[in-house]
Amino acid sequence: MMSENNPRTVSELLSPICGLGLIGLLRLVRDLMLTKIRFKKARLVRWPFYIRSEGEILIGEGFNADRGLKLEVRSPSGRIQIGKRCFTNADLHVACINRVNIGDDVLIASGVFVSDHSHGAYGAGGSSPDIAPNSRELIAKPVIIGDRCWLGERVSVLSGVTIGAGSVIGAGSVVTTDIPPNSIAVGVPAKVIKQYNDEKKGWYPIA
Repeated sequence: MMSENNPRTVSELLSPICGLGLIGLLRLVRDLMLTKIRFKKARLVRWPFYIRSEGEILIGEGFNADRGLKLEVRSPSGRIQIGKRCFTNADLHVACINRVNIGDDVLIASGVFVSDHSHGAYGAGGSSPDIAPNSRELIAKPVIIGDRCWLGERVSVLSGVTIGAGSVIGAGSVVTTDIPPNSIAVGVPAKVIKQYNDEKKGWYPIA
């Protein structure tokens, strides 16, 4: 926002666009035009992308996706649902045969993988290692990522996981169990290290 105390020049306002270079700027214009033709409710979808849908893919208004987006629904009963005003950086891959729900205002960094299924079961009485992984039964459980979550670089979210609203998942983490709302979780597997305290108005380590 411009003000008398903090004026901004035209070059400063245009610098994010000018930094793309001529080819980058032409690609941006192309992507904006194609987005308005093919994804009218989206803000911007960058090419190339890959979408395979044997079921449903529902995308909310204001969706912003960088290049390399990959959405796969590999079942007639499967559904990917992405909420409003979500922003994803490059190379998001969502694989679904059951349900993947991503809430409103979610921020996703580059290289994030989300899947609601696995090749085989790995508990007591699980899949035999004598069977090739690609021949094992697909086991699916819904994935839910709540409103206002932030997933850091190279995060993986695996089947059956619910990430509560307002949570942050640190870069490189693998989420295998539920994360409560308003939490910060890191690691492989991801563990909660901090939660937001409404009374103190801040993020504090868990006891």
